[in-house]
Amino acid sequence: MAVLIKGVEKGSIAYKNGIMAGDTLVMINGEEINDMLDLQFYQANKNLTAELVCADGHRRTVLIKNKDEYDTLGLEFETYLIDKHHHCKNKCMFCFIDQLPKGLREPLYFKDDDERLSFLFGNYVTLTNLTQKEFDRIKKVRISPINVSVHTTNPQLRVEMMKNPRACEIMDRMKEFAAADIKMNCQIVLCKGVNDGEELKRTIRDLQSLYPAVQSVSIVPIGLTRYRDGLVKAETFDSEAAKEVIELVYNATEDFYRQHGTRLIYLSDEFYLNAGYDIPDADYYEGFPQIENGVGMVCTFIDNFVDDMNYNETAKCDVAVDIATGESFYPVLCKMTDMAMEKYGDKVKIYVHKVKNEFFGGNVSVTGLLTGTDLVKQLKGNLRTDRLCLCRDVLSDNADIFLDDMTVPQLESQLGTNVEFYSCDGYDLLSGILKEV
Repeated sequence: MAVLIKGVEKGSIAYKNGIMAGDTLVMINGEEINDMLDLQFYQANKNLTAELVCADGHRRTVLIKNKDEYDTLGLEFETYLIDKHHHCKNKCMFCFIDQLPKGLREPLYFKDDDERLSFLFGNYVTLTNLTQKEFDRIKKVRISPINVSVHTTNPQLRVEMMKNPRACEIMDRMKEFAAADIKMNCQIVLCKGVNDGEELKRTIRDLQSLYPAVQSVSIVPIGLTRYRDGLVKAETFDSEAAKEVIELVYNATEDFYRQHGTRLIYLSDEFYLNAGYDIPDADYYEGFPQIENGVGMVCTFIDNFVDDMNYNETAKCDVAVDIATGESFYPVLCKMTDMAMEKYGDKVKIYVHKVKNEFFGGNVSVTGLLTGTDLVKQLKGNLRTDRLCLCRDVLSDNADIFLDDMTVPQLESQLGTNVEFYSCDGYDLLSGILKEV
């Protein structure tokens, strides 16, 4: 396969060697270039032979010598990956995309299962949609670590949960990666009465057996919306069920910790919040290898908030602010803001509002999935100040727009207030609260 070059960065290696937009890159050092991973891997050499087809149709070979090994060529393509995203063909019982209502933005319904996004951006892949050629490429170009959605290591149960006959191959594929020294971070979406209990114990044992190739595992609870018509019945983890999961994982990992110096397997913060337990301290998370999966995120948020509060001994001016958050984080945020108000006295007034996610049916309690519709419905007339702080996670990655397509200006207009955003970080929240306005 050859890839069309859409642009060349001025002053880059490609520019200096006469490579132009409209040329087609065929090979580097005799290896086909199909996508961004191929390009990144094969251009990481000091000496390159690039084979191209020019816009006028004639073939050309470019010799590049003595470049810095990790310098890029400076090529631009139609998409970042060069190739199209790989689509997921599974019908997982826990898939959140299958639980979205109709009428949202089209990109929200795309299900990726792309090993390249796993390496480049930390996405998780099931390994069920890869060809043998793609498996071999992972080992050859050393896509490591790769993030694997495991869910269960029971072959029959995994097929049942994912509705893909190739789901049964999970342990064989992971052993293949381990033998090739490919490191793996794993994820388990836990479904009550399905892959928990004895099945979870089995999965934990199997993943522990692959250590150190498996270098971390997160366990997150299934997220359920009200839009599950036609999908298999599923339950959320209430307080008692969350406590049972915490106890099971603790018992299954402590011996491993004593033997290897790592717990390897961690529960997401939601389990502790649902159980009403305190979040473990920072040492428990061993460097937070799974923080992007919500494992230890609350711990770091609290620690950063307290550190910044200790640094800012006094408030520089009188401030008053409303903050809205999801149900699960509400008790934690109340404790943090109470500490701040106690420290700064009458100079700081913080009003925390708990917003129920009615848009998704009430079972989704994380802040990042709040919609503008619910914010308006539940906050209108209840705000105490002219400033509303929200976590930036409620917005889409590339635009200031909520999941339900409400824009930030529309939210401000309907609530009659200024809306400010903070990153999911305690430092950023406190600095945002204390800033002079």
